[in-house]
Amino acid sequence: MPRLLPVSWNKFIKRLRQFGFEGPCQEGKHPYMIKNNFVLTVPNPHDGDISVALLIRILRQAEIDREAWQKRKK
Repeated sequence: MPRLLPVSWNKFIKRLRQFGFEGPCQEGKHPYMIKNNFVLTVPNPHDGDISVALLIRILRQAEIDREAWQKRKK
């Protein structure tokens, strides 16, 4: 399995949408995305990429397998 790499915020949001998440929405400090009744807090958009460590934590919360994430690169 290939290693996870840092990802830009826009690509990150686009790929989460491929997994059925809607949004991002924002009512407080952080944007969030929704899938069914599950609310996933996502990092604020900024100049840098989303680090591998943060990406792993978010994928774990969203119950997205690393392999599935890697397959949806397009």
